[in-house]
Amino acid sequence: MSSRREHDLLGEREIPADAYYGIHTQRALDNFQISQQQIGQNHLLIKALAQVKQASALTNYDYHKISKFQCDAILYACKKIIDQPQQWQHVFPLDIYQGGAGTSINMNCNEVIANIALKHLGYEKGRYDIIHPNDVVNKSQSTNDVYPTALRLSLYYQIDELIISLNHIIKSIDKKSREFKSVIKMGRTQLQDAVPMTLGQEFKAYATLLREDRTLIQKLRPLLLEVNLGATAIGTGVNTGTGYAGQAVQHLKKITGLELKGASDYIEATSDCGVFILISSCLKRLACKLSKICNDLRLLSSGPRTGLNEINLPQLQAGSSIMPAKVNPVIPEVVNQIAFKVIGNDMTVTMAAEAGQLQLNVMEPVIAACMNESLSLLCKAIESLDQKCIQGISANAKQCHAAVLNSIGIITLLDPILGHECCDLIGKQCIAENKTVPEVVLEKKLLTQQQLNEIFSVQNLVSDDAYCRVLKPIAI
Repeated sequence: MSSRREHDLLGEREIPADAYYGIHTQRALDNFQISQQQIGQNHLLIKALAQVKQASALTNYDYHKISKFQCDAILYACKKIIDQPQQWQHVFPLDIYQGGAGTSINMNCNEVIANIALKHLGYEKGRYDIIHPNDVVNKSQSTNDVYPTALRLSLYYQIDELIISLNHIIKSIDKKSREFKSVIKMGRTQLQDAVPMTLGQEFKAYATLLREDRTLIQKLRPLLLEVNLGATAIGTGVNTGTGYAGQAVQHLKKITGLELKGASDYIEATSDCGVFILISSCLKRLACKLSKICNDLRLLSSGPRTGLNEINLPQLQAGSSIMPAKVNPVIPEVVNQIAFKVIGNDMTVTMAAEAGQLQLNVMEPVIAACMNESLSLLCKAIESLDQKCIQGISANAKQCHAAVLNSIGIITLLDPILGHECCDLIGKQCIAENKTVPEVVLEKKLLTQQQLNEIFSVQNLVSDDAYCRVLKPIAI
């Protein structure tokens, strides 16, 4: 294989002649072989890095730090990456886990942009006397302002995808709540019979759960738009110039179309990772709610003969290699597992954010890896839960209604009429003699059949203005 020779402060290395990356990337490839997951697979981070480099080039040209010839070449290279980041992922081969606070990623980006620009200009890759990765592409920048800014942008973009997924599943659950609005069933607390409700009300609550998290994520997402671009090494703006940071942010604002703003304190912003804790915590909360919904779906569909059997989940695959006719709730199960992973990622983000020292937090690569993974997994999990489970759920209305009439829990509706102590005795007798509440009440001649029919009518069982509340207490 033909190669080119490049050098850095540690010496020289042979680089594949056709490689868009250079010696700094090669050294990182040698040092970090951890996960087999590459930076290039995070297309939105690659896009965001190119946007930051684009804004920096424009600002450097404004400040006469690079020529128009160099600026135009960098802008061309950045646009190629921004327009189709997936086509360039192979030139960002670095492991997502690495030391150096993202320096290797930034160097990789500088080299790729330089070599794309050089090829566009008709030069061979590696002609850094024309476009140098550090002296031109990285002019007036540090990894410590480039990487955090790009990370915030990429997460902002990913949240767009999450919101779209949430919108779809909320719509599907709302549709099911309307479909099940007349299906009477027992509500349960501590897994014990409580009071009647409808399956529609149960599904409506699921939609409300997810709406709350969608609103919270949307409210917190703008915090990602406060960036430290122009802060350079530690937040003092060394090697830039008066007004440079503000100008760079303005260019990035135009490039992205987002309401970006410079940090109020660049030294604080360069070392603090608090925003990632907030966003990750929201993702954890969403994961917990999704897992709760899936737990419920697994319980409600349990059986079919010896469980609750109130709903039917879509049958997707055989459930056992030994038990014939068994079908498992595989989609809720996989969403549960994804929730566990997101919860674990949140702990990693928290510990990594805490690990900052003095003017920099070097743990941002693992923060990026975890948050990117959590967002990607949540999007896929929500889409699967929506399309392969929620949309295909059906209700066993007769089973639900029969369970209500057979439940001891409906004694609660007689409490205002007969009193708590009397209802305790009725319930105890129902359990002991395996009888229903109406049967025992009629035996004791406490109420008439007509009264019981009205109290335990489907409309009354779930009404906010229950019939039993207007009946006068009966002396026993």
